[in-house]
Amino acid sequence: MRFFVGIHQPCDARHVDAAFISVHRIVRRVGPFAVGDWIMDSGAFSTILKHGGYPEGPEAYAAQIKRWSTNGRLLAAVTQDFMCEDHMLAITGMTIEQHQRLTIERYDAIRACDLGGVYLMPVLQGYAPADYVRHLAMYGDRIGPGAWVGVGSVCKRNGDPAAIEEVLFAIKTARPDIRLHGFGIKTTALRSGLVRDLLHTADSMAWSYAARIEGRDGNSVLEALAFTKRIETMQTQQSLLPLMMGAAA
Repeated sequence: MRFFVGIHQPCDARHVDAAFISVHRIVRRVGPFAVGDWIMDSGAFSTILKHGGYPEGPEAYAAQIKRWSTNGRLLAAVTQDFMCEDHMLAITGMTIEQHQRLTIERYDAIRACDLGGVYLMPVLQGYAPADYVRHLAMYGDRIGPGAWVGVGSVCKRNGDPAAIEEVLFAIKTARPDIRLHGFGIKTTALRSGLVRDLLHTADSMAWSYAARIEGRDGNSVLEALAFTKRIETMQTQQSLLPLMMGAAA
């Protein structure tokens, strides 16, 4: 599993090996910034939390993807999805299945634009494991062999790694070939060897919150670097993935 650390300030991206940067942090930026490998986040959570949807058409986000396509090595841009936690459903007044359909519609609309050759990462949404498997089926052949796919609405369940394991395992059982990205995965979940084995990549900005509540600088790149080192060197529980995949087969 490769870890992409969330960065507040784009100018700090040069200090990390793999960065996860929200489009909200660069949309008003005038010039380029130094960065190596990075993923652009769509800022979906904060946008829906504030507006109950996307106030701008998909072309606006697509234009930002193309604009930053040659800045560093932009490996992927995350699609504009619709989260499925209860409080997000309450904001829109819709169901999980409606959010799943809207996520695919938005993905199709963005992908139809000129993205400058950048990979648009589809996102699976749901809450129960079966929801994610259904959403995967709804995408159909949009998600090709070996596709890199995000798994949404799991960050609030970091305190219960077993719940995240169940979601990831259900997806991988349905499609062993796809490479999964976990959004906002914290240290509690990343201590699970199974979570790490099931994920291809993950991101988190938990370092910032931890620094703030402990009286340190929640914007310091030094905090981000220290957090990344902990993720990369921490001991993990033994993974039972080979046994589980054998049983599922």
